[in-house]
Amino acid sequence: MTIQECYAALEGDYQEVLGRLYSEALVRKFVGKFLSDQSFQLLEGAMGKKDYEEAFRAAHTLKGVTQNLSFTKLYQSSHEITEALRMKEYGRAQELFPKVEADYIQTAAAIQTFQST
Repeated sequence: MTIQECYAALEGDYQEVLGRLYSEALVRKFVGKFLSDQSFQLLEGAMGKKDYEEAFRAAHTLKGVTQNLSFTKLYQSSHEITEALRMKEYGRAQELFPKVEADYIQTAAAIQTFQST
């Protein structure tokens, strides 16, 4: 799998991230580091405990990371949950979390496949 195929699989925008980072080597480097970022795991734990302040911080961090990497699909869902948490719409945030989780799993699986090839 190429890095471009990885971006297609995770429904991101490779050309956008390439324009931001300027080299495929940097894109590869930062995509590889994404799996060690703990923002999603912190969000998951905080949502489970209904610690919405911590959930907001984690969602906001996840949103920023995914925006910088042009992980479009995961960025969109993390943006939605961030805004729900910002507005203290906790019921809505709970409804949005499964979408964030599914998008994260899709993104992580694409990156793992890319790294194994």
